[in-house]
Amino acid sequence: MRRQFKETVMSLADHDDRIVMILGDVSVYLLNGFREKHPDRFYNMGICENTLISVGAGLTAQGFRPFIHTIAPFITERSFEQIKLDMCYNGFGGNIVSCGASFDYAWDGATHHCYTDLAILRLLPGTEVIQPGSRKELDVLLRSQYSNGKTTYFRLSDHPHTIDVDVRFGRGVVLKNGSSKVTVITAGPLLGNVAKACEGIDANLLYIHTIKPLDRDLINAYKHTKILVIHDAFGLYEAVCEIPGVLASYHGLPDDFCSWYGTLDDIRKRLGLDVSSIRERLSKFVKAAS
Repeated sequence: MRRQFKETVMSLADHDDRIVMILGDVSVYLLNGFREKHPDRFYNMGICENTLISVGAGLTAQGFRPFIHTIAPFITERSFEQIKLDMCYNGFGGNIVSCGASFDYAWDGATHHCYTDLAILRLLPGTEVIQPGSRKELDVLLRSQYSNGKTTYFRLSDHPHTIDVDVRFGRGVVLKNGSSKVTVITAGPLLGNVAKACEGIDANLLYIHTIKPLDRDLINAYKHTKILVIHDAFGLYEAVCEIPGVLASYHGLPDDFCSWYGTLDDIRKRLGLDVSSIRERLSKFVKAAS
């Protein structure tokens, strides 16, 4: 998905000289083409994430459209205060584009895991929180949202799903619809596992790529069913539960640190987010709802 980020931003920058790239020593070589074409709008500021946010806010105040990019936990959890005050409180928006969440850097352990970013950023007034699950979703949503003056968070993964879905900012997608008493809601790259696990099971399936603003109208249309949110992060379930009258359960992260090493697939299996584990959980959920 980072490669799509490069392609989309370079395309936009060719026609918008307000675009500025601010990096935290990540994806520098990938974005070397941007540096060569627009050297006066390319800043690799090193590993100083709080400063990246503050500089981005300052550039927005001067009329630029910054893209602030580095690893997810460091640009969100570590820099939450700067995002809150420098960007959101002052109304100096911009684009925060992370990589690595939730467990793309599984081999680096808990310091590089990030599963609270969506949850904390959606609480800040005026933010937009986007979890694209595919290259197409990222391309469409970057183009539609990058210059709106708001603080917009794009959470990238290097393990996208390959399902072609409709992409409209703030609108969820119905992937499976029937007369089931159960509705599954998921977001981001995990859709690949969830969709496969739902095959042959009597359950509706909704997909969300915009965590904030959430498509409440879509979820309201299914609130007469029992809802199972399957997600590898916090934020989506909490947003769904804020809708009056929704009865939802969660399958995903425990109330504990994920202190394991390995590959993304290893971590998902430990969490019960591999295809077979999701299918087992969903089958029990459907049976209980019958």
